[in-house]
Amino acid sequence: MSTAHLCIALGPLTVYLLLMGLINASRQPFVTSGARDTFSLALGVAGLVMIGPLRLFVPEQAISAFGPWTWALLGAFYILCVLLIGMTSKPRLVVYNMPATQLRTSLGSLVAELDKTAKWAGDSVELPKLGIQLSIESKNTMRSCQIVAVGHSQNLANWAKLRIELAARLKTVKVTANPYALSMIGFALVLGTLIALQIIQNPQIVMDDLRNFLRL
Repeated sequence: MSTAHLCIALGPLTVYLLLMGLINASRQPFVTSGARDTFSLALGVAGLVMIGPLRLFVPEQAISAFGPWTWALLGAFYILCVLLIGMTSKPRLVVYNMPATQLRTSLGSLVAELDKTAKWAGDSVELPKLGIQLSIESKNTMRSCQIVAVGHSQNLANWAKLRIELAARLKTVKVTANPYALSMIGFALVLGTLIALQIIQNPQIVMDDLRNFLRL
């Protein structure tokens, strides 16, 4: 793998790991929508996709016709595909840095306020007045949870309302920092240092490899 390939592949991934590490090192939970979570992950692996599938299947005719603008078109196509996946997926919320038991307590009190007719069944709940059915799924390794839609009949506007209300509710909740956060931050710093050294020590090689990769 050339120096430019290494920087392109690991650059976005380094930023993503650092961001995830900082979120998990916080003393507060972090709530985001499933679409935003998917989009941020897609940006994190964008470098790997660029030197892999996109580079492998880049159309030669497009390179000849549009030159380096071909990469802009491929990047736009990649982003549109990710947005399509996010928009057509079932509604879900992602809660970082919070155990499932603690999330269920906070979500339970919020659900009771939003819909007094809500019915719980284990980790699933139906809110008839809001047109929402959801279930809590946890990832104990990373101490993150997902609130996933159950069924296809969902009120998307009320899902957005639920996200806003839950984020406001969790701002008052304090949690311990995720022990895995230091690992992610440390790994991100190692990758970032590796990229910086490559650029500092071999600036001309990096530029030549980048021009060759983009076919400038």
